[in-house]
Amino acid sequence: MPFVNVPKDLANVKTKVALNLTKRQIACFGGAACVGVPVFLLARSPLGNQSSVLVMIAVMLPFFFAAMYEKDGQPAEKIAANFLRAHIWPARRVYRTINLYECLEKEGKAIGQRSHSASRDGGDDSSRGDHSTITGSGSSHSPIASDDGDS
Repeated sequence: MPFVNVPKDLANVKTKVALNLTKRQIACFGGAACVGVPVFLLARSPLGNQSSVLVMIAVMLPFFFAAMYEKDGQPAEKIAANFLRAHIWPARRVYRTINLYECLEKEGKAIGQRSHSASRDGGDDSSRGDHSTITGSGSSHSPIASDDGDS
């Protein structure tokens, strides 16, 4: 009776299309052939056979690398894109919030200063009917109504 190895993790099994190669490998090898063979044919007359074969191999190696290399389930171009993205974007991302307690403190001080100046004038805010600071509609320290671009 023949014995067949069955992998325990079926997520790593890839669908083979032809010649025990995946679609990705076939596409990369085909691209390598489409680029490498014309390079060899064009470089053969000025460089000779041996040098043109070395040039062809050098041109085809990135295609072979893209077809075969895979780390942690990610192909080479995804790894390269993640590496470049990590080095292009800033390493430190600042988390900024609006401190509502600070806004309330500023509003409280502003209300205190207004009531202190009103008491020196001989009246309080409620006698004049000015309730804009109490409701917060006239306050410039509100995080919603702020237009100074600090956030």
